[in-house]
Amino acid sequence: MECLYCFLGFLLLAAGLPLDAAKRFHDVLSNERPSGYMREHNQLSGWSSDENDWNEKLYPVWKRGDSRWKSSWKGGRVQAVLTSDSPALVGSTITFAVNLVFPRCQKEDASGNIVYENNCRNDTGASPDLYVYNWTAWTEDSDWGNDTSEGHHNVFPDGKPFPRPWKKNFVYVFHTLGQYFQKLGQCSVTISINTANVSLGPQIMEVTVYRRHRRAYVPIAKVKDVYVVTDQIPVFVTMSQKNNRNSSDETFLRDLPITFSVLIHDPSHFLNESAIYYKWNFGDNTGLFVSNNHTLNHTYVLNGTFSLNLTVQAEVPGPCPLPSPRPPKTTPPLVTAGDSTLELRAIPDESCHITRYGYFKATITIVEGILEVNIIQVTDVPMPRPQPDNSLVDFVVTCQGSIPTEVCTIISDPSCQITQNPVCDPVAMELGDTCLLTVRRAFSGSGTYCMNLTLGNDASLALTSTLVSINSRDPASLLRTANGILVSLGCLAILVTVIAFLMYKKHKEYKPIENSPGIVIRGKGLNVFLNHAKTLFFPGNQEKDPLLKNQPGIL
Repeated sequence: MECLYCFLGFLLLAAGLPLDAAKRFHDVLSNERPSGYMREHNQLSGWSSDENDWNEKLYPVWKRGDSRWKSSWKGGRVQAVLTSDSPALVGSTITFAVNLVFPRCQKEDASGNIVYENNCRNDTGASPDLYVYNWTAWTEDSDWGNDTSEGHHNVFPDGKPFPRPWKKNFVYVFHTLGQYFQKLGQCSVTISINTANVSLGPQIMEVTVYRRHRRAYVPIAKVKDVYVVTDQIPVFVTMSQKNNRNSSDETFLRDLPITFSVLIHDPSHFLNESAIYYKWNFGDNTGLFVSNNHTLNHTYVLNGTFSLNLTVQAEVPGPCPLPSPRPPKTTPPLVTAGDSTLELRAIPDESCHITRYGYFKATITIVEGILEVNIIQVTDVPMPRPQPDNSLVDFVVTCQGSIPTEVCTIISDPSCQITQNPVCDPVAMELGDTCLLTVRRAFSGSGTYCMNLTLGNDASLALTSTLVSINSRDPASLLRTANGILVSLGCLAILVTVIAFLMYKKHKEYKPIENSPGIVIRGKGLNVFLNHAKTLFFPGNQEKDPLLKNQPGIL
């Protein structure tokens, strides 16, 4: 019986041996990986099989929920963010990027050390120390950089030595398709893989990040993300139209061209050397349009709902397939060298192409809308009492298409950049079927303004603009102008009076005064005074003076 107990104990001990055996990469990195997963995929260039052993002594493995995760980083947990430029066309290159997000008030400096940000306070208050992790000091104080110690801790989890220069503080281990890739880096790294050997469909990329800790490494973050490899060209189409109020609802206006622009997701420029053709079917019985331009305009002339279909065809340069093996031929006993040459020429030597397709479908709705708006007349509104800070202007507006339900104006500076006064008003329903309305707006002060006018309804929005010049209406300025006019008119009246008086005195006839005893001497004295004044102001021949004509006795 004792022998039986010993035998059972031996079996139990043997059963426990695999628990203490060295871990492999798929034990550390994979989550719920099915059996035989690796054998379903081809080898990725530069990657290794996850059947290799993992150095758990140098790179400890912590399961999810392990309490040691809480103390893996000073000040909190580090988050790893994994992104990719998926989806990727098979044969192209897909790029993955990992960025580490440190706890609040922590950042990486130019030397790769983790430091506290200046003037930043976290939940625990400001730290008196500058460094969170001063890896530069660790290197100087230890034999980290000594070549004799490289075999101990300057290696990856699989034992491969770090590439030079290797003084990076984080070790990133990428894992997908039963294979892994190791890389040194700082707080962000990127890797790229060619998808020629990647199976089509969604795949999972997992990343585990370790930080340096003296002569070992500590796990600080794990992250995974889904990426997609497809044999169809990833295609998206943007649609835009003038006067369309909301293109995102795929509702557009009749009788106005719609601009269709094709966007091909090709971040690795895999299709740069390919001949690409775009085949359009707009669903309105206008036929098939084929173009090599990624942008096309199309106008729908009827209201309704239409199915848009686009097929993108790319001729991708690629290697020519090997010719299928032929059964050996029975050759006659006499064979010349020329016959052998003809057999070799049967193998194509020109470049070959692989045809890839991409598809896009959409359902769009066509409705009637406002096609055009014009300002046909601008008129100043007379005001009974001039107000210096307010001028009214009427704008007569016409439009084509459907009737608007609202009118909006935006008054801005002459460059139409700085907005001053946006105003919106509903349009009266009495407008009827004719789009003709008058919009009155107030302008503050004189100057030149840019006036943007918009007519809109549920489906459309039409815009026009014009420059408006407002003259000054300051009462003081008007009074000064009136006073100037009155002064000018007064001066002109005085000048005309003087000229008329002088002309009258020059051409009037003298009439002698009858002899009267009381006024003879007075009349003579007046004549003498006038004669002296005329001589002083109008010198000339006295014979022309009409007063001498009736003086008797002058010979």
